Amino acid sequence: MRFVVGYLATPGGADALALGIRFARTLGAELDLCMVLPPDRVLPSIKPVGDFEHHLVAQAEEWLAAAVAKVPDDIVARGHVRINDSIADGLIQEAARAEAEMIIVGGAGGGLAGGYSLGSVVNGLLHSAPLPVAVAPRGMRNSAVDRVREATCAIGEREGADVLLDTAVRYGRAAGTPLRLVSLVALDPTFGALRGDGDAVRERARAHARSVLESAKAELPEGFPVTSTIVEGSTVEDAVGKLDWRDGDLIMVGSSRLSAPRRLFLGSTAAKMLRVLDVPMVVVPRDPLGPDDLP
Repeated sequence: MRFVVGYLATPGGADALALGIRFARTLGAELDLCMVLPPDRVLPSIKPVGDFEHHLVAQAEEWLAAAVAKVPDDIVARGHVRINDSIADGLIQEAARAEAEMIIVGGAGGGLAGGYSLGSVVNGLLHSAPLPVAVAPRGMRNSAVDRVREATCAIGEREGADVLLDTAVRYGRAAGTPLRLVSLVALDPTFGALRGDGDAVRERARAHARSVLESAKAELPEGFPVTSTIVEGSTVEDAVGKLDWRDGDLIMVGSSRLSAPRRLFLGSTAAKMLRVLDVPMVVVPRDPLGPDDLP
């Protein structure tokens, strides 16, 4: 198993690296740290003399070597430099080259409040990547936790929920970490908006939660720690805030129904979660990848 870490010599890049190390140790994965350099952008810290691209790549390789040196000895890590007009596309291309299962990036940038403030590169990945993308919250680099403690999977009844559940179960089985299945009842249009006969809506949600739990249990070893809960609230932020979160937790969500087949699209519910969460988020495409889906 291999993960691509989108690296920059910035606090956001350090957050991404910290999350990559945590995931690699939990799942026994290898890391490919990648810096994507636009061919026509001059970095202020580099004097443009001679072959500019050569100097740019040399500086990037120096930063990558320093980052790889920070990876613990029990984790295999490599550094790679790519030249691409689009950083998001460059990371997707690197994931294809490495046959990676996930791209990991830092959320620090500009846009959203809370633990995340997504920049254009992360937004681009969350709206175009054909494989799961994990986003590290700001300050992840300061955590002393070295493994995933528990994964929370936000499951609805929309198309693609089965792919999200399958992915969560597969990672849970590989990591041996507890899995918490959450149904955000009041927020999923499939369940309605908790108007009219609220009791009937809640019973539908309970039945759905039981069904999802049984599906997960059928795929996990006997006795595997998996639980199911229902959360409702007047807003997405209110509902998510009612859950208990600890350092080492993460949340997995599915891509929006608006996404193209086998592509991500960060939906409004997931975007609202980002405003109040301080745990990593993994966004999973709604359709499984085929052998020809990565470029």
